[in-house]
Amino acid sequence: MATKDKKENITVLIGEMISFRNSLKLVHWAVTGKGSYETHLSLDQAIDALVDITDRLVETTIADTGTLEIVIPETKRSKDFIKHIADFYDHIEKKRDVFEETFSQSIIDDFQETIKQLLYRLKRLE
Repeated sequence: MATKDKKENITVLIGEMISFRNSLKLVHWAVTGKGSYETHLSLDQAIDALVDITDRLVETTIADTGTLEIVIPETKRSKDFIKHIADFYDHIEKKRDVFEETFSQSIIDDFQETIKQLLYRLKRLE
């Protein structure tokens, strides 16, 4: 069972991950102009993958630590969404050590890989 501080750090990070995923949907709905259809599809693909990855992370963490009281922070749509996505990748990299188990680290790897794949697609569309 995780300590109270560790568990709180885990729930904060998971809440941020869900908020980030939701922010991508806000961008998805707002994209217009040249390349918007491809951007729309790229965002949808990433969002779908992040839903599954986040679900795996939450369920395995509950199995390991017990019930989680996750709070999702306010979600905003960033005007510079490529920077927002890249910054969140870096944020996850800095915080990933709240998960000590190798299987959790593997799930975080999947989350970050999805973000990198999204950045690749979005930057190639520019």
